[in-house]
Amino acid sequence: MSAELKSEERSLNFLEEIIEQDLKEGKYKQIVTRFPPEPNGYLHIGHATSICLNFGLTKKYGGYTNLRFDDTNPVTEETEYVESIKDDVKWLGFEWKNELYASDYFDKLYEFAITLIKKGLAYVDDSTSEEIATQKGTPTEPGKRNKYADRSIEENLQLFEEMKAGKYKDGEKVLRAKIDMESPNMIMRDPLLYRIKHAYHHRTADKWCIYPMYDFAHGQSDSIENITHSICTLEFVPHRELYDWCIEKLEIYPSHQYEFARRNMTYTVMSKRKLLQLVNEKHVTGWDDPRMPTISGMRRRGYTAAALREFCDRVGISKRENIVDVGLLEFFVREDLNKKALRRMVVFDPLKVVITNYAASEEILTSENNPEDPNSGTREIPFSNELYIERDDFMETPSKKYFRLAPGQMVRLKSAYIIKCENVIKDEAGNITEIQCTYIPESKSGSDTSGINVKGTLHWVSVKHAISAEIRLYDRLFKVEDPSSGEGDFKDYINPDSLQIIKSVFAEPALKNAHLADSYQFIRKGYFVLDKDSSTSGMIFNRTVGLKDSWAKASK
Repeated sequence: MSAELKSEERSLNFLEEIIEQDLKEGKYKQIVTRFPPEPNGYLHIGHATSICLNFGLTKKYGGYTNLRFDDTNPVTEETEYVESIKDDVKWLGFEWKNELYASDYFDKLYEFAITLIKKGLAYVDDSTSEEIATQKGTPTEPGKRNKYADRSIEENLQLFEEMKAGKYKDGEKVLRAKIDMESPNMIMRDPLLYRIKHAYHHRTADKWCIYPMYDFAHGQSDSIENITHSICTLEFVPHRELYDWCIEKLEIYPSHQYEFARRNMTYTVMSKRKLLQLVNEKHVTGWDDPRMPTISGMRRRGYTAAALREFCDRVGISKRENIVDVGLLEFFVREDLNKKALRRMVVFDPLKVVITNYAASEEILTSENNPEDPNSGTREIPFSNELYIERDDFMETPSKKYFRLAPGQMVRLKSAYIIKCENVIKDEAGNITEIQCTYIPESKSGSDTSGINVKGTLHWVSVKHAISAEIRLYDRLFKVEDPSSGEGDFKDYINPDSLQIIKSVFAEPALKNAHLADSYQFIRKGYFVLDKDSSTSGMIFNRTVGLKDSWAKASK
């Protein structure tokens, strides 16, 4: 896969083709886009696609991108989400020109609504939400206007002012556009523009009790900011007609909406509602749980920003919904980590090895930090006559092609010496407690003059120098590729083995200096990162990905 991806020459996507044509025709002097998340949850990998797309286009073609929070629903929005979104965008490597909020435009949007009322293009409706839904008809039957559509401009202006002043209760009245109740596009059948919500807003406090609907705030906010290319996902295709209608009737800057397919991924869910369920019902530890598809969860798991950007760029965008194999994302994560992760030795299931002919009390060996990076330098590794190796790296009765440690068999210890198993010590129950070996002094890595060739190389840790740690092995959160498409509750498909915790593993002492931002390859184990739960009382490492895609093999 690597060769194919690297050799492939990426062609222009349909948005790049549109922008190049617009620039060629002199339609715009510079390209202006925006990333407009609603601060009602944490961003996920689907949002990462939109971030990379919007910021990437203005970086490529000149211009800038605004970060605009669509904070028009005070009931679901929190400052915590605002801050997490900003952190995620920055972590991905992007900087916005302006940090803006739809709430910045509440006064202007109110004026726009007044303009539509004065033009006879909006009216206050007293109908309930159920009545409005019924009056709209069906996709095959036209809707019917109610009596409130015949209110005079003066009455509508007065009622809308009273709505703003807080005279009415939630749901008692709404403001609707007066368009076409027989339109084949049901969104155009007198859509709602404003609703009453007596709720505290995280930025405007109690100033407003009426809030614009997304469809009204979206296009007008784009226009106020002179957005040239307003990029949305495919579910907004039917909304584009209303987007254009509002801009046309208000006679404001003609921003234009373009749509691309939403990014879906195997073995997870992307719905904020479903992700919130997972958090609230304690199926995960929080929005940044390393099993979550959130950007903060992936960051905590050890995924790199470079890998996510490369994934988004390589997968590209389209006009057709698709589902991407999470294995492809993991491939890019491995590729990036292989180039930058520091190599360390960690033993998960220790078996003690005593080297009986090792005379020195200890010595210091050196080993490269990353063979893929010549600038990564080396580290010191203490060696002594008592070591830990993995229990499954020893077999008392080995098979014919077993190249690890066995009675009378020799292996190389990574960056150290060749050893030979001489004796096996067991307890009263017959369990192996210790392996006694001899070493070949002339076989030291880097200066081997022994002339002995062995096929197996094992990682190890010196017993008296080892530091203990906890390992969290994360896997896919769901057992099936598309948990939302099956029968029953999507949570029925949660993978019970998505997290395994291994206590008291032993690591080489260089890991004492681990930092949250550092990536590590635990030799022969996979890629790991220090978790934020670590403290002075104990280090905790999360598995980012394995060295190979073991899931595909295990699920066959």
